[in-house]
Amino acid sequence: MPRLRTVIFNYVSPHGWNKEGLSPVNHLLLLAVAVAVVSQILETEQALYREHATFFTWLEFGVGALFTLDYLTRIWVAAEMPQYQGWWGRLRYALTPVALCDLLASLPFLLYFIFEWVGINDLAVLRLFQAFKLIRAANLGRFSEAARALQHAIRIRGFELLLSLILAILMALLTATCLYWVEGDVQPKAFGSIPRALWWSIETLTTVGYGDVIPVTPLGRLLAGIFAFLGIGIIALPTGILASAFSDALHAKRSTQSTDKNVNSSSS
Repeated sequence: MPRLRTVIFNYVSPHGWNKEGLSPVNHLLLLAVAVAVVSQILETEQALYREHATFFTWLEFGVGALFTLDYLTRIWVAAEMPQYQGWWGRLRYALTPVALCDLLASLPFLLYFIFEWVGINDLAVLRLFQAFKLIRAANLGRFSEAARALQHAIRIRGFELLLSLILAILMALLTATCLYWVEGDVQPKAFGSIPRALWWSIETLTTVGYGDVIPVTPLGRLLAGIFAFLGIGIIALPTGILASAFSDALHAKRSTQSTDKNVNSSSS
């Protein structure tokens, strides 16, 4: 008969769940993450918060208790993995990035009573740490596969992405320099130096275009139009590189899974 820790590990850890999709425990965790995020958003509406303050307080307390229980449980069952057996193994697991994110998400609940004791009631900043639980959600089931595919895409296209970043920096400097020459005397506050013109250059090349700084000379406007069109290509370049690599990584992953299934079917 399986030990209690093994059973809990199978339900808590994606490595132990051998069925399709997520375990019921991780489904509950994802729901709690969604509830925590929505609650934090709604609490910023002061009228709504004042009217339902008790409800929000109990909701935060319940979500915080669940996150803390989840963190302590994962520390306990980590010993089911060979590399984290024993107390030193659990300590190594507690220092992993995912475990640290779980700890940060549990901080509001863990520090609640200490803050109450010293008379500090505002935990708004601490509650923001619960958003770190989203990183845990990214390491569950298919989310984890997609995250690994994205990491792989960034790694294999690292040189191309770095090259596009360098190109964007050079284009921003060129744009700022040109507008400094053309508009510097007309608008010294906005374009009186290359560092000042860089703000307009960045917001133009990224197609943000706040409109707080605009060229006023005909040549300046002509250059601004040219650089605005170039900015679309500069921003689209790394996006296309990353999207292509991400698609290739997912396709390779699915091909491998399909091959493995065919091999298993043949052997059976």
